[in-house]
Amino acid sequence: MGVGMISFSQSEEVVQKIMREPYVNVCTDGLLGGKPHPRAYGTYPRILGRYVREMNVLTLEEAVRKMSGLAAETFTLKRYGRIEQGAQANLVVFDPQTVIDRATFEDSKQYPVGIEHVIVEGEPVIRYGESYTTGAGIAVRLHD
Repeated sequence: MGVGMISFSQSEEVVQKIMREPYVNVCTDGLLGGKPHPRAYGTYPRILGRYVREMNVLTLEEAVRKMSGLAAETFTLKRYGRIEQGAQANLVVFDPQTVIDRATFEDSKQYPVGIEHVIVEGEPVIRYGESYTTGAGIAVRLHD
């Protein structure tokens, strides 16, 4: 009985203005069931490819900070968002010259390109761009 919707409420100019604010993090509420919004498959690669590489709205470093440390800080996930001793590091290795989303409203279940490796809690889940294993990771509750 899940219900999804797609609405068009932000202009590109507004999105870029908000994205530039230093306190705004990057996250997504895209759901994977049914015919998902394209952001479910492409939010982060879209930021890296379109807004960093193509449009220079953010630097690569600022985009990564907004996707990791700032997002974890915003949701008070104290052990996440940083690569350091004792942290719960999930790593994504990508090519900044090719990473981009491919999902569209017509065909939303398309994986991005330019993602080489994904490691979740020390376990590889994507290797050389191909699915490697499943079942890694846990659901994180806010204020854990």
